[in-house]
Amino acid sequence: MYTSRKKPNSAGIQLYYQQQSLRQIDSNKNRFKTLQTNSNNGGRRQRTNVSLETSNWESNWEKQFCTLESSQVANDVIAFDSPSSASGDPFNMRSTFSPQISRYCSSDNTTNVSPLGVYSSADDDSFEFKMKEIELSLVGTDIEVFGSCLSNSNGSLHQGTSQDNEFHIDEMISEQGFKESEISLLGPSSDIVDSCQSNLNGSLHQGTSQYDWSQFEEIIPKLDLKEELIRCAQFVFDGDFQKAIGFMNKVLGKMVSVAGSPIQRLGAYMLEGLRARVESSGSAIYKALKCEEPTSIELMSAMHILYQICPYFQFAYISSNAVICEEMQNESRIHIIDFQIAQGSQWMLLLHALKHKPGGPPFIRVTGIDDSQSFHARGGKLDIVGKKLEDCAKTCKVPFEFNSVKMYGCEVQLEDFEVQHDEVLVVNFPFALHHIPDESVSMENHRDRLLRLVKILSPKVVLFVEQESNTNTSPFLPRFAETLNYYTAMFESIDVALPRDDKKRINAEQHCVARDIVNIIACEGDERFERHELFGKWKARFSMAGFVPLLLSPSVIDSVRTLLKDFNKDYRIEQTDVAINLAWKSKVMCTSSAWRCY
Repeated sequence: MYTSRKKPNSAGIQLYYQQQSLRQIDSNKNRFKTLQTNSNNGGRRQRTNVSLETSNWESNWEKQFCTLESSQVANDVIAFDSPSSASGDPFNMRSTFSPQISRYCSSDNTTNVSPLGVYSSADDDSFEFKMKEIELSLVGTDIEVFGSCLSNSNGSLHQGTSQDNEFHIDEMISEQGFKESEISLLGPSSDIVDSCQSNLNGSLHQGTSQYDWSQFEEIIPKLDLKEELIRCAQFVFDGDFQKAIGFMNKVLGKMVSVAGSPIQRLGAYMLEGLRARVESSGSAIYKALKCEEPTSIELMSAMHILYQICPYFQFAYISSNAVICEEMQNESRIHIIDFQIAQGSQWMLLLHALKHKPGGPPFIRVTGIDDSQSFHARGGKLDIVGKKLEDCAKTCKVPFEFNSVKMYGCEVQLEDFEVQHDEVLVVNFPFALHHIPDESVSMENHRDRLLRLVKILSPKVVLFVEQESNTNTSPFLPRFAETLNYYTAMFESIDVALPRDDKKRINAEQHCVARDIVNIIACEGDERFERHELFGKWKARFSMAGFVPLLLSPSVIDSVRTLLKDFNKDYRIEQTDVAINLAWKSKVMCTSSAWRCY
């Protein structure tokens, strides 16, 4: 039904850049020979012997091959501030984060040419200096490659048609599975790695055929992991897969750990996402992980741990239930359509709240919509949820009925809801709509279609909770930075609740969070279903569908504030004119709002 983006052509990307410089090769050939002789004298690099005659050409070379200006988004810019905690918004990705790429800014707020092309001879230990030193020693090899490309082009450069093409992607990807040494970075406790190892059809080249990555070992402890993750993402974005693979294996692999600090744990999963993207097998890896998931009991245990140690799910349930109790206090029959029924926990909380309602509780009918993830987590069909809720309703003495819709949310039609004329309707979207494809994925635009469909039902209130992140239509590089920024805050919030070596915490992160991260980074098109939008965009979608925001009362706000008393003091509630934000320190994590038809 949908089309996905095909594998990026490494040869095509790199040869495109080379083509722009072929005309300069002849005029500078003598300079290259001098540079090659001085750089490889006696088989050893001697950076001090490089002739000053090459400096101007070298500057032009760097501008063409080591800067963002030479990429396909030459005029776009990503603003990166100095590394800090998530609460400080280290990449300057505020709620108005743009899908454009800004210039890389150093810690002193000066603007450099590029995160990859910065070179300072004043600091011999800098990453950029080491990279520049290695690249200068390879100029002679590059000339031979360019000559070969020129002689075989017949007037134009053929992308990836020659077996001798040193830039062809097949030279970078071998025919065997992941080597154990390449994926051992996550440790023996990592289920995500075991799945990757057993399901990949290809392997990542070691990336050391040209670059001597051992030179970087001495400076790895001095590197900032956030900056290096962005640097590697830039390599991948530029199509420089050889450099990216070597960097993953020899630098990033030594900096991450599933039992380390929040950024080290997040970095481990983002690194796996980058590996998957380089293999152009994001979908294969993600589906393999889904197939290799733990048993239902294990997954439910991991989800329960996350539910207990973080307030995100409880924030969604309690804020929405408070609106229902307030808006429906005079109604006798209430029909709730839930697009993310999961385990039904939200409605168990509501049933307990309604049992004390003055005048007796109303009749409640819940229509739960199913999906494969919830099915696996429950260990069975929606009937399991219905039975749990019926038992709970009997205990609370609340009249109750359950109706199941066993299909994915974007597949539902009007007749599936079985709305009755004597019921007041409530529609619930808890962390659900970001999984529904929009106009960027499908011409059918199920995201807006679903909102218009709900409008036809004329519900009294629509409840909406989503993550405050911008990963839907953003290009790869800004999406990577946004994911790094957002999930750094999430991993920090998890970190304060359980020890770093706690197996339960590791399982919760791997089973409930890591797969989302891999999907965001590695997949495109209809294969990527983690597509978050900022509240401003959701607000526009609801408005175009025929809804207006419902002002939330102080009692709703108080319910959420009471919830946070049981969690870390760095969680905060922010109230706007139409929504409630849950923040970790200064980073807004999710937003709750209510809507009605106009």
